[in-house]
Amino acid sequence: MRQYLNLLQTILDDGEWTENRTGVRSRSLWGHQMQFDLGQGFPLVTTKKTHMPSIITELLFFIHGYTDVRWLQDRKCRIWNDWATREHCKARGLEEFDLGPVYGWQWRHFGAEYRGMKSDRPDSVDYTGQGVDQLLWVQDQIRTCPDSRQIILNAWNAVDKTKQALPPCHVLVHFRVYGDRLSTHMFQRSCDAFLGVPFNIASYALLTMMMARVCGLKPGTYTHTLSDVHIYENHMEQVREQLGREPRPLPRLEINNKIRDITRFGKDDFKLTGYDPHPAIKGKVAV
Repeated sequence: MRQYLNLLQTILDDGEWTENRTGVRSRSLWGHQMQFDLGQGFPLVTTKKTHMPSIITELLFFIHGYTDVRWLQDRKCRIWNDWATREHCKARGLEEFDLGPVYGWQWRHFGAEYRGMKSDRPDSVDYTGQGVDQLLWVQDQIRTCPDSRQIILNAWNAVDKTKQALPPCHVLVHFRVYGDRLSTHMFQRSCDAFLGVPFNIASYALLTMMMARVCGLKPGTYTHTLSDVHIYENHMEQVREQLGREPRPLPRLEINNKIRDITRFGKDDFKLTGYDPHPAIKGKVAV
């Protein structure tokens, strides 16, 4: 993960101080790209411990199209807690715990009208079957039209922006088959380099590997384009601590080879081996 450390150093060296909606200044860099060969190991940051179970749980949350944060909380995943408070949701016209039509809704129901979560069922999504199921469309296109350059999963929907607890940061994934390998390219508009980016890298590398598995392909490369990538002012000390640590060998990720549908994975279908990170470094999220 030397690419990630190089990114942090580049932001410190070449970034500019900017203001933003959170009220916490950030040192920002405009435009950066990293690429990871998934055959060389799973790109999970080793210079601080990163919680892989939360990454898996959040991705499954998206894949199922869920919007109720209690589904995550029931599985001890706290990633979205700060955006699901009563105060935050009320300011956006949402009920408490409702994230609105965020990633999973757009992946599975793009274009359908969002009328709120089913308050008694955190594992349910209203209007199932309506809108465009982009995720299953991607799976089908990879299988039937592997030479296509149009296989895109899009989370940005201008119509739904005001209804979302947080408009999507990682907005678009482009899938492409080369030979027997599936590669992806993800574009991210806003990138919290210290807290968020390590999770984002691992999440979309994982999605690439899962989609490759169900389509009978090998994982190729994962390319990550970061538009406004930044380090918040209250993370500077943590970043410098992390830059003083030497990266360790990447772990390996094993995925159940019997799954043939991207929507059928569960938390027990993944096994991470060889992960030996440095200790965790905490930081407060800017909401």
